[in-house]
Amino acid sequence: MKRLLVTALLTLSATSPAWAWSNHALASYRAFEGMPQVEQATPVAAEPLEAFLAAQAQPIAQLLTEQDTWAQQHIATYPPLPAALRFDPAVAAQGPQALRKAFLTALRISPQSRFALYVQPDPWAAPPQAERMAHDLVSALPARDKDGGGHHFVALRAGEMVAPLAVLASASDEPDYGMDLNLWEDSPSDWGPGYGFGKIPFGNPNLDFSTQAPFHMGYYHEAPVIYMAAGFLKRTYPMLRIHQYAGLSELAFRTGHPYWGWRFAGLALHYLQDLTQPYHASLAPGFSSARLIGINLLAMLGMPGAKNDMVILLSNRHFVLERYESQMIQASAQARQSGSVDQALRDTSTDASHPAWSETYARDTVSQQAHALGPTVTEQMLASVQPGYVNDPSFDFGVHAKAIDLVAEVASQGEAQRQVLESTIATLMRNFGAHSRNMVRGILASTDTR
Repeated sequence: MKRLLVTALLTLSATSPAWAWSNHALASYRAFEGMPQVEQATPVAAEPLEAFLAAQAQPIAQLLTEQDTWAQQHIATYPPLPAALRFDPAVAAQGPQALRKAFLTALRISPQSRFALYVQPDPWAAPPQAERMAHDLVSALPARDKDGGGHHFVALRAGEMVAPLAVLASASDEPDYGMDLNLWEDSPSDWGPGYGFGKIPFGNPNLDFSTQAPFHMGYYHEAPVIYMAAGFLKRTYPMLRIHQYAGLSELAFRTGHPYWGWRFAGLALHYLQDLTQPYHASLAPGFSSARLIGINLLAMLGMPGAKNDMVILLSNRHFVLERYESQMIQASAQARQSGSVDQALRDTSTDASHPAWSETYARDTVSQQAHALGPTVTEQMLASVQPGYVNDPSFDFGVHAKAIDLVAEVASQGEAQRQVLESTIATLMRNFGAHSRNMVRGILASTDTR
């Protein structure tokens, strides 16, 4: 029985999309525009990463060592940082590129990560005068058209003054640009085999975007029988990334580098925001453990249809949720009229109802909430979206998403159906905003220097 369930879960996990919300920056602008500590913060001077590293090499080395110790104590499946990758402040004498590489490998992220000086402009603001920045200068992954996410990059010059809100919101989308790419022993990269993470726990090691998934998903609240059969599901590391970047943000603020304080805070936000998506906090929303086992038993008896259907259905529902959210937030920006998603992102009424920010907030509050919402979100999608998109395994929504105006098609179903789906997404976006603000409040509270 255990082997059967492992097979089912491996099949399912291998097909899971690696991204969550389509463009985090667009949602982050709305979540923080009414938070005085961010919106009214003094503009900061853009600073190259190498300048920050050179100025604070010794404190960074100490912090990264402390973070490695913390992870060993708090993340059960965490593999300690190999000694050869430890950040040595003396490498600063070898020049900025050597220093940069040493830092990226000590974090165990892709050395191809760009860390360019840029922002994604707020689509509600006046169009920027600067020229559009090429996608490849910002992202190590090719541009994807699955969601029409509205990505638009503008370059910053070193020393140029920029609003903290723009830095924070822009950085909240950045980890989807290849920072967690090919980090595994079986990855087709020069760096992955030496990082010590072992073989990829789930996903296809030869599909670049798939290799990011274990850093952007957190399966913390599955039934015990799932973990008994498939312990590899515990090898997910969003808590590691949140701890790393939040700590670097606090260090940057304390040492007089506010640009990097906001930028690292945005990087940490990304992983927290991913966990507000039920399909990143739950293996199979709407499918019980017993049903998973039954489906795979049929497959092992030579009837794989139910298992294949389940994989397509989960993928379609994942895409539909994100596609609708993306279309709504972009339509509001184009019309300069707040919709239910924008209002939910700004809504601070639930912020104080959650526990104070802590090192385990992402797991114990954010992921727990999203996991619990999974079955309800599934039911509401089934009740409001055309069955062909969310309940027909013969249709692959991801293949056709670019050509589908999902907002218009849901509206054609009737007002009641539209309201159901938009209420569902508003609930998730309200959580997205509340948890994002609580994280930033926690980071800012750790230091008096901002």
